[in-house]
Amino acid sequence: MSVAQATSSTAAYADSPAEASAVRPTAGTVGGWLRRILNLVAITAAVLLLASVITFALGAMAKTNPAAAVLGETATDADIARLDHQFGLDRPLVVQYADWLGSALQGDLGVSWFTTVPVADSIAQALPVDLSIALLAIVLAILIGGAAGIGAALSNGGVFDRAVTVVCSLLGTLPPFVIGMALIVVFAVKAKLLPAGGYVPIGENPAEWLRFAILPSLALSLDVAASIARQLRTSLVGALRENYAIGAQMRGFGRRRVLFGHVLRNAAAPTLAVIGLAIPLVIGGAVMTEKLFGLPGIAQLALQSSEKGDVPVVLGTLLVTAVVVVIASLVVNVAQAALDPAARGTRGGKR
Repeated sequence: MSVAQATSSTAAYADSPAEASAVRPTAGTVGGWLRRILNLVAITAAVLLLASVITFALGAMAKTNPAAAVLGETATDADIARLDHQFGLDRPLVVQYADWLGSALQGDLGVSWFTTVPVADSIAQALPVDLSIALLAIVLAILIGGAAGIGAALSNGGVFDRAVTVVCSLLGTLPPFVIGMALIVVFAVKAKLLPAGGYVPIGENPAEWLRFAILPSLALSLDVAASIARQLRTSLVGALRENYAIGAQMRGFGRRRVLFGHVLRNAAAPTLAVIGLAIPLVIGGAVMTEKLFGLPGIAQLALQSSEKGDVPVVLGTLLVTAVVVVIASLVVNVAQAALDPAARGTRGGKR
């Protein structure tokens, strides 16, 4: 049974539109909801374990010889053997993986082969850059896409609805780095309102952080905003045609009140799925965006390390990125479960 159907069945006997959307948990609801959350956590743990295996396998297949890279062409066989033993590369791969994973679970990702700086320290400096930019991008995408989707649903078939459809179709064809270049030309070069690149940590100066972060965040957010607007508009238009929404309007409630008071919550769950799918795209798009805007993020750290063959740093950045993506997806799935009455085992009830 869909969310709209579950809600419309309540509307058949409710005394008011407010009662039409009222739901209350039944016995055993909390247990069922917790079981779903535990299943999501178990799946997340399995995905992370698989990601760690794939990440380590990629590093093993690289066949990079740290001794040759660090010591140079003049290294003797004894020097190479000594360094291989120091890095633990003379042990079986299974043992290497077990040691690496065990250390990673304790926050130890090893040290760089070239700088001997702990990988965790390098990531701790770069990751906040990506997290702050990505978080701002998601917030902007939700605000822009949500406003456009709601406006298009209210305008259904009107000028604004058609304009949103055209703009969303256009944005869906443009990659973030193209949008980023356009934003730099318009706001940094022509208007001179914002800097074209660079970064200031949010802890040092929040206002300056926002000035430097707004353009790369916009570049990452507009494609996601277009997807959110399309999905939200479709969900809202469909929900507004359901019996409970039509009945509320027939009782004298305005279209906007019905949308915000009854329909929007039911339409939010599919939109959250779009946001969940967009999270890997936002993080993946950071590679070109960081390069374009000169951001010292984790993508640039991984790129520079891969060019040098610094496998521990590459493995660390890949693993941490996978953890961020999977945990963010878990949060979105939990939010979906919280918003979905059917998933919570709720039913309508007359007061």
